[in-house]
Amino acid sequence: MNANVSHIVLWSVQGFLALFFLAAGAPKLIGRGIERWTGFSELARPMVVFIGITEVLGAAGLVLPMATGILPWLTPLAAVGLAIIVLMAAGFHVRADERLNALETGLWASIAAVIAIGRWDLVASHASAPPWALVAALGLLVPSVIINAIVLFKRPVNSGTPGPVSELVHSEPGAWSAASSGHGR
Repeated sequence: MNANVSHIVLWSVQGFLALFFLAAGAPKLIGRGIERWTGFSELARPMVVFIGITEVLGAAGLVLPMATGILPWLTPLAAVGLAIIVLMAAGFHVRADERLNALETGLWASIAAVIAIGRWDLVASHASAPPWALVAALGLLVPSVIINAIVLFKRPVNSGTPGPVSELVHSEPGAWSAASSGHGR
């Protein structure tokens, strides 16, 4: 693939991934709509805000440094950071037995890794980072994906309905009114 086509493809992927992380991070900052997302009800609000900030900054880091020409070597580093964030999110999905969502996080991490690889020359030429630094980062990311996949597929499939609905189905008569009123058991 010639350099122009590769550059256009990378810009397209960077823009797409930046939009994805902007859309994922903004609700965490605003605090609306995240109650439907796995695991966030278990986290303290400052942690959710921190995750949102990292996702929004990562999204900006995928596009703005190269678009402005200011510190363009931050783009591949932002991609590595986003890959790490997404792989950590896989833990929430594995714990909730959401296999498709856990695999999806691996896909997002892979896309971010492709950007990091495709743009690594910016780091090597501007920040005096040796190529082994990328190899080390990917050396951590790739086993993380493999370990997540192994854990995911070795887990038994949860045959019950997750969440509050299963509590209602398996509870004694009259539990519906207590659960639906928000007081629970």
